[in-house]
Amino acid sequence: MKAVFIQQGGGIEVLKVGDMPDPAISNDDQLLVKIHAAGINPVDTKIRMAPECFPVPLPCILGCDGAGVVEQVGKHVRNFKVGDEIYFSQPGFNSRQGTYAEYAVVDSSLAAHKPQSISFEEAAAAPLVLITAWEALNDRAHIKANDHIMIHAGAGGVGHVAIQLAKLVGANVCTSVSNKNKADFVQQLGADKAIFYKDEDVTESVLNWTQQQGVDIAFDTIGGEVLESCFSYTRVYGDVVSILQPTADTNWGEARKRNLRFSQELMLSAVMLELEEAKTHQGNILKQGSKLFDKQKLQLPSVKVFPCSQVQEAHSYLETQHPAGKVVLSFN
Repeated sequence: MKAVFIQQGGGIEVLKVGDMPDPAISNDDQLLVKIHAAGINPVDTKIRMAPECFPVPLPCILGCDGAGVVEQVGKHVRNFKVGDEIYFSQPGFNSRQGTYAEYAVVDSSLAAHKPQSISFEEAAAAPLVLITAWEALNDRAHIKANDHIMIHAGAGGVGHVAIQLAKLVGANVCTSVSNKNKADFVQQLGADKAIFYKDEDVTESVLNWTQQQGVDIAFDTIGGEVLESCFSYTRVYGDVVSILQPTADTNWGEARKRNLRFSQELMLSAVMLELEEAKTHQGNILKQGSKLFDKQKLQLPSVKVFPCSQVQEAHSYLETQHPAGKVVLSFN
């Protein structure tokens, strides 16, 4: 099969397109999937640069997100059949294979039927960011109607889904953006306020927006100083959720003083640690996501598609342009 793989860590030049052995089902709970499209996420670039930091073999087929058609089912699988269109997020950890390939073997618990109203390319853009945003807001911060939430990088992959999920429960959303085009993008998704972080004092802007009370939830998708700044404009007893690991020099003093609850969100843990209940939960999130897409309550308004032969250009585009929305590889 045709696949994108690396044989060592490094820049985009280590990404190779070539033939790799076809995968085969190895247990009764798996699916063999013909991949039509694979989502590209920042974690893919991190694995590309430093594969030794992740439980992946070399050569390594990259990719976590995929959408395609079931070609074979394990004998214990009951919820899928040959010919079903599905989408899923499964990193190539622990002897698995990534999704940048024409075929992949997938744990059935991680998959859901593809939304009927969107393309394979759009479906491949959704899983990792949908699961991350869902777990962060619903499972960690327990977001509810009328909450005020600050979502960093609202035009990014996770951010633009988080805005929509927050609005679905009736929350008030502000978000940080870098330019007018991204401000228009997030406001079309329902954001109540866009803060131009290059030109404004973010803390002052958030406090003014909340009448100096602070937000109920701060969702950090940047890390470093941005995470630390969240502590200053989250209300007392509020929630801060981050998808990045805090740095060694993070000052927790303000978080301690305000009695903040801090949570980490890493959707990769379900596969990395082989957590069966968590894998099933993520599959259920995608099932609910399918319904929301088909009811037009979730959307993916900006999906940039590259053919798999242009994977180097795709990674460069994601890393240098920091685009609104998502980037996808097509295997059609």
